[in-house]
Amino acid sequence: MQASDNLSISRRAMDVEDYIDIMRRHRSWILGPAFLGLVTAVVAAFLWPDTYISSAVIRVVPPTVPEKYVPTNVNEELSGRINSMAQIILSRSTLTNIIQSYGLYPREQKRLPMDDIVEQMRKDGIRISPVYSAAGSGPASTRNNVSAFQISFSYENRLLAQKVAQELVTRFIDENLRQRSNAAVQTTEFLGDQLDSAKRDLDAIEKKLTDFRLNNFGRLPDQMQTNLQQLDGMQRRLDSLNSSASRIEQDKMVMEGELKNLQSQLTTLTTPPSNDAPVPKSEAMLQVEHDIENMEMSLASARERYTDAHPDVRSLEAQLAILKRKKERVAAADKARLAEMKPTDRSPQTQHDIRDVQVGIARLENLIRAKDQDLQDHQREIATLERTIRSFNSKLESSPVGDQQYSALMRDRALAMERYQDLMAKKSQSAIATDLESRRQGEMLEILDQPSLPLTPAEPNRYIIVLGGVAIGIVLGVFMAGVREMKDTSLKNLKDVRAYTQLSVLGSIPLLENDLVIRRRRRLAWLAWSTAFLLGILMMSGSIYYYYVSNA
Repeated sequence: MQASDNLSISRRAMDVEDYIDIMRRHRSWILGPAFLGLVTAVVAAFLWPDTYISSAVIRVVPPTVPEKYVPTNVNEELSGRINSMAQIILSRSTLTNIIQSYGLYPREQKRLPMDDIVEQMRKDGIRISPVYSAAGSGPASTRNNVSAFQISFSYENRLLAQKVAQELVTRFIDENLRQRSNAAVQTTEFLGDQLDSAKRDLDAIEKKLTDFRLNNFGRLPDQMQTNLQQLDGMQRRLDSLNSSASRIEQDKMVMEGELKNLQSQLTTLTTPPSNDAPVPKSEAMLQVEHDIENMEMSLASARERYTDAHPDVRSLEAQLAILKRKKERVAAADKARLAEMKPTDRSPQTQHDIRDVQVGIARLENLIRAKDQDLQDHQREIATLERTIRSFNSKLESSPVGDQQYSALMRDRALAMERYQDLMAKKSQSAIATDLESRRQGEMLEILDQPSLPLTPAEPNRYIIVLGGVAIGIVLGVFMAGVREMKDTSLKNLKDVRAYTQLSVLGSIPLLENDLVIRRRRRLAWLAWSTAFLLGILMMSGSIYYYYVSNA
């Protein structure tokens, strides 16, 4: 018995009749998965929403003016510009605007955040691919330079797919115009700034060269003694003018003090004892005060820019002093006018005193004006001498002029002039290119093929899905039948008996089973198959009905 248990007998080789017999015995295990695969494939194929693809082709139109005449300001290649424009157009804000404008992905908006929907649209919906066309006339090298790119959008609604594709095409064309226009304008502005800088540098060098030529004679070594003598004479003259100006200012201060005393006396004499009200300002007084205020503002502004010794500052100070004296005269006149208008009981002696004071005021005012004029003349001459002295001092302090310094200035001027002329030519060329772009005569994008209106969905391919599902079901069923056949080691027919027993078969007895059991088994099998078939037909019909109703 031990040897019999360990005996291993290999299976006999099967022929076509054996395979047919296996399929007959396990037909339920083959047909069941095949039908299940058919139902699953039909349901999946018709519940899978259609995807329509709308495509458009945009070609690059060369500039109307050849580049050898007007070089472009945009040096970026087409592929780089397409990528740059694609990054802007496929940005989150742009795609969100398109999704909300056309109401795309309504189901996804209910269950997904907008970022995921945008990423899905960017990844699965939009395709941008270059297209290189060799069609056209001319040599092959010319034809191969004609470039284009295709924009496609896939969506379950073919009308919306076409509209979104048209929107993307329009945005590409507008973005190309904007980028080229901005690049041209920015290039022109940059060259303009560089040209202004070069112009300032050239002007500075020209000024240095002009100053050098003007001051060249005075800075020669043999002119040093003459310059010293002239400087000494001017310094003595300056000291004399300063002393004279100081005396004039002292005399003026004394006269102004006397004038104030006389004006005070006049006020006392002309003011009625019973009237303490202030003297009302006339139009002349208001105008003088306004002029004084403007002059003070001008003087303050000049002092911020110059020193107190500057001629403009001294001139403004002198004009301000004249206005102040004019104010005093107008005030005195107003008081005199008020005194004449108001009835008073002045005595003859008082009236005589008033006339004497007025005569004294007029005399002092004339003297002060004369002193002011003398002081202004002295100040102008002092300012002129100071400038001349500073110029002579700079000549004396500088080293003698040599050829090396002059050569360096000429070399700097030549370099600056060359840079200025080069930038001027480039700016002029860039301005022409910018004008070309503004007229839309440069390189442009043109719609070669309008966005198509797809008539049939690009996916899914329902025939392939159904056939694939049935094939997978049959393969699965055959595999399951093979597994069951491998596990079943019983003898199935006379061939097995002869092969495994090595005996001659004299006869065979058929298997006898209970008819009631056989009929019950058959009814249950027919019930199970009918139910599965009806359910499968209902599921396939429902999915097909849902597909056509939803796409009606």
